[in-house]
Amino acid sequence: MKKLLLGMAVCLLCMPAVALEVAGVKLSDTAQVGSQALVLNGAGVRSKWFFKVYVGALYLPQKQSVADMVIAEEQPQRIAMHMLRDLDSKKLYGAFNEAIQANHDGAELKAMKAQLKQMGDIFNQIGEAKQGDVITLDYQPVGGTQISLNGKVYGTVAGAAFKRALLKIWLGNKPAQDDLKKAMLGG
Repeated sequence: MKKLLLGMAVCLLCMPAVALEVAGVKLSDTAQVGSQALVLNGAGVRSKWFFKVYVGALYLPQKQSVADMVIAEEQPQRIAMHMLRDLDSKKLYGAFNEAIQANHDGAELKAMKAQLKQMGDIFNQIGEAKQGDVITLDYQPVGGTQISLNGKVYGTVAGAAFKRALLKIWLGNKPAQDDLKKAMLGG
């Protein structure tokens, strides 16, 4: 009996931990960005009109509930977007660009022009994200923001300013969706 219980305990420890299920998407409670282990800070659904578009999840080195602190932190971070519907790169990039513009003035946007173009080029390479796909935006202070689809890296955009601009899509003063911001901050 003890061997059976011990065997069951070992099996449970070997299984990937699922911390949360949102809109049918099972999210891991941890993520690895480079050599840094991250924890799930929070997750929620991005909706447009009455369509569920994706589940957005925020991973950080330690839980944090203050948006400005998350944006300012110079530590590895991950945004994971679990697609709930098909979306072509033009719509995806357009939504990102619109949210970035809403959270920045003209001078800030001008300073990021090259990075925004690079992001557009990366999304053009991706082409389309289909239902069930996962887009990850992994930030490392030394390397920048790595953009991947289903684990395949499509490119990296350098700079902490760009990382902050991306985070403002979800956590800025004018987020893409208020309840998604709250959910990603653990609320």
